[in-house]
Amino acid sequence: MTVCRGVRGAVPVISNTESDILAAAERLLSELIDRNGILSDDIASAIFTTSPDINAEYPAIAARKLGWTNVALLCGHEMNVPHGMQRCLRILIHWNTDKSPEDIVHVYLDRTRSLRPDLYVEEQ
Repeated sequence: MTVCRGVRGAVPVISNTESDILAAAERLLSELIDRNGILSDDIASAIFTTSPDINAEYPAIAARKLGWTNVALLCGHEMNVPHGMQRCLRILIHWNTDKSPEDIVHVYLDRTRSLRPDLYVEEQ
């Protein structure tokens, strides 16, 4: 049975520039897609958030460049918590899938694995 499930991930952003933001978003999206076998037609929506220090570009542009033209996308900032991770991009994809929650691979790259060490999987 197909249901809507959340697929999460995070990646560090090298600096607050358009090219670094889009490179980080593309890297994380590619990993999420590859590890889960996600097809754009199965995506209900995606939310992109950045730490407050990242604002030079909308990270959702990377998804549009991948062909996600009919997917609802939203960008925003994470809460400005004093101990929060800086220079960080997070993505939450709402995905229509037959996979069980246990079969979904959430992707936390590099230093962001500290956000969810229980979900960290080595890069392929």
